[in-house]
Amino acid sequence: MNFSGKKANYGGRYRITDSDSLDAAMEAAGRIRLTIEAKLSPGPPMLDLRRHGVNGRWHEISDNVASGNFLGAKRRGVVGGIDYGFTGEVKKIDVSRIKERLDRDSIVVVSNMGYSSSGEVLNCNTYEVATACALAIEADKLICVVDGQIYDEHGRVNRFMSIEEADMLIRTRAKQSETAANYVKVVGEEDISYAHNFPIKEEKEQVWVGRDFVSDYTASFRNGVGFNNGNGLSGEQGFAIGGAERLSRSNGYLSELAAAAYVCHGGVQRVHIIDGTVGGSLLLELFTRDGAGTLIARDMYEGTRTAREEDFSGIRKILRPLEESGVLVQRTDEELLEALKSFIVVERDGSIIACAALFPFFEDKSGEVAAIAVSEECRGQGQGDKLLDYVEKKALSLGLEKIFLLTTRTADWFVRRGFKECSVESIPVKRRKRINLSRGSKYYIKRLQPAEIGHMAANNFALK
Repeated sequence: MNFSGKKANYGGRYRITDSDSLDAAMEAAGRIRLTIEAKLSPGPPMLDLRRHGVNGRWHEISDNVASGNFLGAKRRGVVGGIDYGFTGEVKKIDVSRIKERLDRDSIVVVSNMGYSSSGEVLNCNTYEVATACALAIEADKLICVVDGQIYDEHGRVNRFMSIEEADMLIRTRAKQSETAANYVKVVGEEDISYAHNFPIKEEKEQVWVGRDFVSDYTASFRNGVGFNNGNGLSGEQGFAIGGAERLSRSNGYLSELAAAAYVCHGGVQRVHIIDGTVGGSLLLELFTRDGAGTLIARDMYEGTRTAREEDFSGIRKILRPLEESGVLVQRTDEELLEALKSFIVVERDGSIIACAALFPFFEDKSGEVAAIAVSEECRGQGQGDKLLDYVEKKALSLGLEKIFLLTTRTADWFVRRGFKECSVESIPVKRRKRINLSRGSKYYIKRLQPAEIGHMAANNFALK
């Protein structure tokens, strides 16, 4: 954003704020804050209140919005010979007062204007404020609104990324972004052994490997000191995003992805990066299963990996009751052992609590989803959804365009998750020949999200 028609000046990722720019920033921040408060202040519509017979003063202004001087900052000063003027670095978040208002069901509005101990108003970087707040109040979720989408290498919107996947992508492209490069320096260049869930090509076929994700780094924000006990981020105090890198968008949204992974290292469980140019994108992201943006999760696929031979008994234990009841097709021990390399398991405390299988048919660019099962004591905890999400990501990584299944008793569950009934002709011929017609199975198919058009691919990212 330009202030009063003046071109914004940057030193790296931080804006240089002179006195005129500060006046314009204060005016803009005040106007935006007042507009947000106004939009959040109205009570319920009178028509609805009258329809339900509600009396009283509910039609008056709501008191559910709180704002104030929650943000403490200090001058960035002179860095590398550049005087940043009234640009601030986040030093303190008033956690107790914010939580007090949140506990009263208020919506707290925090702007990027910070206040120094000497009584100055300072212009802070929005992303630095957001990451500091998320870490300081120990937020469960951070939502980042940008002006585009994050795409995978197949040109599809990347709906889900584990912190491991985000970390690997950031490291792969670190040279293209100052923010990403700083992330790598801070989190550590050598202390991570990569992550389960990554597709690796071996000869002509892609396989998924399971390895543990290990990182000793924990992002933190200490009030009165700053990020990570004042040690800074590779010479920088906070996780700022800005400058030519953000204006050009030459590397997609790699900076935002690095910020997301950074706060996940600090304990934030979910970060949503959504496209603010799409109408209703926030509602779509939060209230639809597939969402509208990209979700980066600290624990999305925690404990989920490709099955190993030693998992046989655990998988058999989960499958047997469902096979006996007719929900799943019965497999002999020999058949299960032969199919084991196609199974995915969820492990908790050394025990297998859920499993699923994906059998690819590469010539048809399709895959069969089979044997989705969750142990009885863990049902109702979302493990089935997690497995299906994982299977879909794996199918995409293998270049598959659709997944299908045969079911007798669980059609409703799959229909609610985007599958549609189909004819047997939609099933690959090779699989059709092995169908046990006596079971009377129904056939369902789901087409994985088609490639978007109107964007330019750039290594796993694409810009609209």
